[in-house]
Amino acid sequence: MSVVAELLLVRHGQSLANVAFPAADAGGLLEAEVSGRDAEVPLTEYGQEQAAALGEWIGELPEDERPQVAITSPYLRARETWRIAAEKSGVELPAPTTDDRLVDRLLGYLEMLTRAAVAQRFPDEAQRRADAGEHHYAPPGGESFADIEVRLGAFLDDLNRDHAGERVIVVAHDAVVLMMRAVIEQLTWDQVLEAERSAGSVRNASLSRFVAVDGRLELAYYNAVDHLPPA
Repeated sequence: MSVVAELLLVRHGQSLANVAFPAADAGGLLEAEVSGRDAEVPLTEYGQEQAAALGEWIGELPEDERPQVAITSPYLRARETWRIAAEKSGVELPAPTTDDRLVDRLLGYLEMLTRAAVAQRFPDEAQRRADAGEHHYAPPGGESFADIEVRLGAFLDDLNRDHAGERVIVVAHDAVVLMMRAVIEQLTWDQVLEAERSAGSVRNASLSRFVAVDGRLELAYYNAVDHLPPA
């Protein structure tokens, strides 16, 4: 089987929602200080700095190690992360394309709701989630982690077919980075949870790299942030 030469997975830089929702949830608030659609949430100033640092890191790579293909989630925070990174790299990088299969986890009617708001408006969801289990629980109108695996499996099949032997960078979301590991490494859900426990949640603007070895992709490193400025 032909595969890409390298797959570099990047989570977008810090977004306004990454700051606003933890603060709202910590305070038990019904609303967070961010509005609009999830797809349109922008980067924070620090998120822009993270994207710039990513670009500087890429710019320092030898030419034969730089990405040849760039694909992003269509969400604003992912597209802006790559745009800023490409501008700050100081080198010529590929024009990006977007792929709808790289979107963040779809939460349906729970999109952009705080925990307190979910509990108030959808009081039965906590039990539904417990009954289904985290891997198979899908919010009303949304998708489960198992669903994400399916769409990422299709994306990876197409990627390996269309870009075999090329170096690819994907800029997307934490759920995409985590579940891409499940797809590539054929992890069980328990193994996915263990990966998250051992390495922590996927960090903003982190790097996770797979390389081709004997016709398959192997993990080189995961959730690396040494290239980023301090918060």
